[in-house]
Amino acid sequence: MKFLDQCKIYVRSGDGGGGAVSFRREKYIEYGGPDGGDGGRGGDVWIEAVDGLNTLIDFRYQQHFKAGTGIHGMGRNRHGAAGEDIVLKVPVGTQVLEEDKETLVADLDVAGKRVLLAKGGNGGWGNDRFKGPVNQAPKHANPGLPGEERWLWMRLKLIADAGLVGLPNAGKSTFLAAVSAAKPKIADYPFTTLVPNLGIVDLSSEERFVIADIPGLIEGASEGAGLGVRFLGHVERAGALIHLVDATQDDVVGAWRTVRAELEAYGEGLADRPEILALNKVDAIDADVRKAKARALKKAAGVAPRLISGVSGEGVQDLLRDAFKAIKLHRAAEVAEAAPAPDDLSGWSPV
Repeated sequence: MKFLDQCKIYVRSGDGGGGAVSFRREKYIEYGGPDGGDGGRGGDVWIEAVDGLNTLIDFRYQQHFKAGTGIHGMGRNRHGAAGEDIVLKVPVGTQVLEEDKETLVADLDVAGKRVLLAKGGNGGWGNDRFKGPVNQAPKHANPGLPGEERWLWMRLKLIADAGLVGLPNAGKSTFLAAVSAAKPKIADYPFTTLVPNLGIVDLSSEERFVIADIPGLIEGASEGAGLGVRFLGHVERAGALIHLVDATQDDVVGAWRTVRAELEAYGEGLADRPEILALNKVDAIDADVRKAKARALKKAAGVAPRLISGVSGEGVQDLLRDAFKAIKLHRAAEVAEAAPAPDDLSGWSPV
């Protein structure tokens, strides 16, 4: 299945059905009168986050969605049926934006969350509603109200606890394959990873988190170079970033600074996320070179990098446990932020 994380759609709710103008004309009925029924209301357009989806590819082949129109009212006080609703099912983590691509309409970050995108028009009243002692034979009814229509953008941000960042060929896909059951494409050339990949890290029954590997960043990515920073949105929700630096390259400090600069240029708080810095592929260099490059990177970053190898597994478990600690702190902070503020009872007394 192809990966699609952004698309534009058109939604329109259903029009309401018109009210009926009708009069009773049965033989032997002493008192006739108006008996026009009401029209049915138009269908709504909803969007719902569901488990089991990880792409918006379904919306590439159908971009227009229209709910059902309400049925008109009929004689004998028969009301029209309501129009059929439409429910758009999207992956968890999908954001809905206005046509300007900036105004947030909904953030579907929890499975089962449902949001109304367009409300159906109300059905019109039949002439039975307008009868009274003055106007005993009304000959008019209300038309149904029109539905709503709008163009919207949908943008998918994968729900990941940790994100892998680094230059192309930093070994991110190899690392992901080593720590999870994911099977990303691995090859010895830049930009092997073209779309984000997710994997579940299972350290123990109580230590489990989701890790995302995104395409590598290069200098100028924030201005559109390479694959740009489009896929950084998939790690915006991450509680920690695992920054891999290729230990086999000459300038490890320059590689670290390049990625950090792109994270800061992207914004959205990514540069402030807890960063776990690691020199990857250390199995391919000797001990003296390891120490020299680790020393240089520590001087530039202010923290000692972990020495790991996705191929041999060296240092990987310790790095993952440190990442899980950072993720737990991030989750606790989110829960505390979402909790309602306690009532201020400082000046209260029972008397």
